[in-house]
Amino acid sequence: MTADREGGRRAARRQAVILLYQHDVTGLPLEDLEANLERDGTPLDPFARALTEGVSADPASLDELITGAAEGWTAERLAPLERNILRVAVHELLDWPDIPAAVSINEAVDLAKRYCQVEAAGLVNGILGRIAAEHAEVAT
Repeated sequence: MTADREGGRRAARRQAVILLYQHDVTGLPLEDLEANLERDGTPLDPFARALTEGVSADPASLDELITGAAEGWTAERLAPLERNILRVAVHELLDWPDIPAAVSINEAVDLAKRYCQVEAAGLVNGILGRIAAEHAEVAT
């Protein structure tokens, strides 16, 4: 994989997380948020669009997996930004087999380090590690 493609996917993940976060917090339709983004001169990356569509198709199922792996937390109790970082990463783990689990986890941890409280990166890493392990067991 080229550095450009990785950089592109990294930026697309960030774009997807921000759109999903805005949707979570404001309740505005994703279509409106996407239109606002494009009106401001930033085209929506196709990978970001696929991620937002995948997450928004069934966020309850993603939240259920997150809650099951969160040890004493529910997805609902997580900060909206952390919750959406996790949703995007869990969607990748489950529905994008061409992306190695370690890449999805690392990208989510990096987003948490950059945008969330200090403790969030460890929480995100732990939750995604458990989900990835469970998913690997089911796949074998």
